[in-house]
Amino acid sequence: MGIRSRVSGGTTGISVLTVASLGAGIWLIATGAQTTAPPQPSTAQAFGARAVAPHGAGAGAGDAAAPLPAARPLRVTVPAAGIDAPLTALRLDAHGTLQAPPVRPGNLAGWYRGGTAPGARGTALIAGHVDTDEGPAAFHDLGSLKKRSTVEVRRADGRTAVFSVDAVEVYRGDDFPDAKVYGPSRRAELRLITCGGGFDGQRHAYRGNVVVFAHLTGSG
Repeated sequence: MGIRSRVSGGTTGISVLTVASLGAGIWLIATGAQTTAPPQPSTAQAFGARAVAPHGAGAGAGDAAAPLPAARPLRVTVPAAGIDAPLTALRLDAHGTLQAPPVRPGNLAGWYRGGTAPGARGTALIAGHVDTDEGPAAFHDLGSLKKRSTVEVRRADGRTAVFSVDAVEVYRGDDFPDAKVYGPSRRAELRLITCGGGFDGQRHAYRGNVVVFAHLTGSG
């Protein structure tokens, strides 16, 4: 299941974006979804009714670090979710859809090179498969993340951008909040995205997407 919307963004940010399918689900049918379904975030990990909207004013705004100069990201690491994935650049196809990372190797994620580089000012996007026809993929356990978990992005300039998770939310494909996820930011923010929301065995597709919201807190 992908995100169904249109592209309307530039090099400094993403406002509305369509992402190609980030999960196959074939192996769920073959092995049984009861034991192999990817974890989904609880409501406790969402922003909550009292939380201020993201984009520079969300949870943890007080510890936000100054944005870094733009640099190509090489690898994303999320220890709490067992993620350690090399990054490839993702582009838009002729229909304005962000291409998904290749399904092989399975431990591969991608960053939207037409948007913000992770660590720079704005909203950066990293997408990864939850599974392939061979089994769990790079972002299979993304939905298990909790607030204040750490995300690290190693960059080509030798620095590592360190982010803190503000929230982890799941959205149905027909109710995806484009502005909330992709809107411009006054600080350096990051979105990690994959398929989620449960698997529809009849349609052979995930019902929505898991999105991790994070902001830059430091660099190494």
